[in-house]
Amino acid sequence: MSQSLFDSPEIQQRRQQLAAAFRWAAELGLHESTCNHFSVMAPGLADHYLINPFGVHFAEMRASDLLLLDGEGRVVAGQGEVEASAFHIHSSIHRANARAVCVLHTHMPYACAILGTERGRLELCHQNAVRFHGRIAYDDEFGGFNGLALDDAEGARMAGLLDDKSVLMLQCHGPLVIGASVALAFDNLYYLERAAQVQVLAQSCGRPLALISEQQAERVSADFQAQAELYAEAHFAAIQRLLDKQDPTWRH
Repeated sequence: MSQSLFDSPEIQQRRQQLAAAFRWAAELGLHESTCNHFSVMAPGLADHYLINPFGVHFAEMRASDLLLLDGEGRVVAGQGEVEASAFHIHSSIHRANARAVCVLHTHMPYACAILGTERGRLELCHQNAVRFHGRIAYDDEFGGFNGLALDDAEGARMAGLLDDKSVLMLQCHGPLVIGASVALAFDNLYYLERAAQVQVLAQSCGRPLALISEQQAERVSADFQAQAELYAEAHFAAIQRLLDKQDPTWRH
């Protein structure tokens, strides 16, 4: 793999988009130490994807920090190593699901709070939750029989659970979201945490949740999905403008 290919305009754009996702996730407190991981498929290269190197904090991530991996987990461009569970999770999901152009996994606090309850579910108690109606898969068995995702078996199990959904909620662990672009995946991540936050705060009031009906949720969810790309791209463009004002080194 030549350095010139790694620096092609198409891959450079993906590198910058993923770097922006890392930086803004840190800005919002959606990350945890240096343990969470984001990836995106590399355009024009079958079975290759960009992912964060182990040990680099989300808040300091730059486009040039990202590793380019092949389907076997070999680093073909970039400096550093990929964390083992990151490879097994992301490679399995990218390989199994053509919709998973971008895969984001975090331990963001409000979603994890719901997943720390028995059979925790995102309830239809707010408009933000309706975005995900029919789009969430749940794993109610922490780590299956494989524990941490340190081999292909656990990655494959997670990919199978995700199936045709856009979100996988891992009990006692955290959420994973996918999207057909970095912007769409990040929009899923952002609104999932906002919906979870509303639910946790509403439940703290000690009163029953006000639930939206399945019929209404189905209709409104379809409305959201019809406009998802337009709104996600606008949201992500604004994020990049804000990052440029704060510290433009994320692009380098």
